[in-house]
Amino acid sequence: MCSRRRSDDRAPGERAAARGRRTAGRTVAAACALLVAWSCAAASAQDTRPRADYFPNVRLTTQDGATVRFYDDLIKDKTVAIDLIYTTCQYACPLETARLAQVQRVLGDRVGRDIFFYSITIDPAHDTPAVLKEYAERYHVGPGWLFLTGDAADIELISRKLGLYTSPADAGPDGHTPSLLVGNEATGQWMRNSALDDPRFLARTIGDWLNSWKTNAARPLQSFADVPMLAFDRGEYTFRNHCAACHTIGGGDRIGPDLKGVASSRDRGWLERYIAAPDRMLADGDPIARALLEEYKQVRMPNLSLTQDDARVLIAYIAAQDEGAPSSRAAASPVSPAGSAAAAGRAAPAPADVDALVEPYLRMQEALAADRLDGVMESALAIANATAKIGSAAAAVKAAVNPFAQAVDLRAARGAFGGLSEAILSFVRGGGAALPAGVHAAYCPMVKKDWLQRGDAIRNPYYGKSMAGCGELR
Repeated sequence: MCSRRRSDDRAPGERAAARGRRTAGRTVAAACALLVAWSCAAASAQDTRPRADYFPNVRLTTQDGATVRFYDDLIKDKTVAIDLIYTTCQYACPLETARLAQVQRVLGDRVGRDIFFYSITIDPAHDTPAVLKEYAERYHVGPGWLFLTGDAADIELISRKLGLYTSPADAGPDGHTPSLLVGNEATGQWMRNSALDDPRFLARTIGDWLNSWKTNAARPLQSFADVPMLAFDRGEYTFRNHCAACHTIGGGDRIGPDLKGVASSRDRGWLERYIAAPDRMLADGDPIARALLEEYKQVRMPNLSLTQDDARVLIAYIAAQDEGAPSSRAAASPVSPAGSAAAAGRAAPAPADVDALVEPYLRMQEALAADRLDGVMESALAIANATAKIGSAAAAVKAAVNPFAQAVDLRAARGAFGGLSEAILSFVRGGGAALPAGVHAAYCPMVKKDWLQRGDAIRNPYYGKSMAGCGELR
């Protein structure tokens, strides 16, 4: 059968109108399709973001042998601190890494959770993942801090893009400039600092200033009348600026040896030479310098360009901290960790001083274990007032309680609590003092941190009610 076209009985005007409606419909459909396509392209461009095209997405390898992409895996949507190092450096790199380890302790468990540290080697031919892993262990690096190696050309590209590249002509003896780049990729805020700066300043920069200053905007400004008078001591300044990242005076071994008693146990001339030029003494085969290198896991004493006058000021400061007590360390014997007043050469704190610090600390611990913030700031203020009365012996506790001034929520308070716990335990243990009756030291294996509490039932302040029983008595 042959088919026939159906006749259209409509009037010519109606047929023309119908054709117009179909044409208009096709035009609208085409416009909608174009709009959808443009919207998808715009969304895609927004997801990609211009900075994704700026930052190299090259492959790097961590100290554990894992392969990561620089942009996608390391910095995208993260707050980061990045520096360049190499493990055989004899100048600023050892202090640079030790200083960043101090910053990590100040920030607490925020590192690895909402802040990430990256140290990238500029000597990938030597610094294999295994070498970097051993290097990280020497400096007691915690979770959230990766040491990275890769192709030399890729690493140079990263250093140039980040503004960390140093030309050979400007490199100096180190091979690079010790700079620390901190940034928040999501907000586009980036800042370059000296990697040798004060650790608490760096922690404040990373922890508070890279969220578009939202934390600071909500915080009332401190009155100038409340700022304490600055008592400048050149010896203390030199020690804190150059030595405190690796050494204590009476607080036990850290990355390097405890310096308590060293001014009397070592020859002053040897100390001056070693402080001013440790690399030269190692190269000359000095037996004590080599023995210290072996004893402290090949961590080199860096050459920080200190003069002999700087060295004499440091030695005088260390000697003043000895308070005339004889050193228990023989010239060539290893340093014993702090554990008693006799071993540290320091008088035990008065029981009243211990109580003045521990009692408000315990109130703080109980509040955090119960997921409460109320009373925490008042307890922090009580501890700060107590340190002012105790004096220099509680200087570490005074510094450790400062971050509570910026702790606006439970997470921040718990981060600050770890550093305070470490300082108070060092104050008590370093002087060989006894804890108040019924107070015990406890340890959380999840965050690898200690705390003090009353009673035998574990009450974890770092996790609160969600994991109240996580931990063990020491």
